Amino acid sequence: GSDVAAISLYWCKFRAMTITVCRLVAFSSICFSAVDQCLSTSHDFRIRQLSTIKLARTLIITSIVLASLHTIPIGIFNEIRAGICSVWNSGMSKYISYFYIPVISGFLPITVASILSVWAYRNVRRIVSRRVPLVRRRLDQQFTAMVLIRIIVFVIFTLPYTIEKMYAAAAPANQAEPLSYALSVLRGAITVSLFNLNYAVR
Repeated sequence: GSDVAAISLYWCKFRAMTITVCRLVAFSSICFSAVDQCLSTSHDFRIRQLSTIKLARTLIITSIVLASLHTIPIGIFNEIRAGICSVWNSGMSKYISYFYIPVISGFLPITVASILSVWAYRNVRRIVSRRVPLVRRRLDQQFTAMVLIRIIVFVIFTLPYTIEKMYAAAAPANQAEPLSYALSVLRGAITVSLFNLNYAVR
């Protein structure tokens, strides 16, 4: 019944850093799958040649390195106060509330993944006019449909969480008003539950 992160400073920092790295790498991977599908379904042969395993490995390693570097300040500023493990530095809190959550882990990956998946879908629709073997055409269509569905689910689960976090940062709930505070907590619990389904959907 007790939270280890509220007792151990090491675990408090490590957990926050691990969650951030995993979130950024997972969201980057979703965007990279849309990029790969967009490249591999392009009508231009030179663009199709860019879609390689080497590029995928390079992008994943780069995203892991950048995500790890991004979490260093989060690890530094995470502290335990009054039995709560959180970022208490006002500057870092503003960065997380106004840039990290809405932009880096919110609208940026949603926008990139959405635009590229729609582009890939448009490319697949144009494949019919190219002289491509029927089996390859069907595989491209199936895989593009899978990527598109994954990105739709990603948008559906991520957007409410991002909007709720932005609203909570702009208009924090007052604990002196029990009903509005309870509704705020309920909204947060529902959107976090939806958001966490991103990691379960494959």
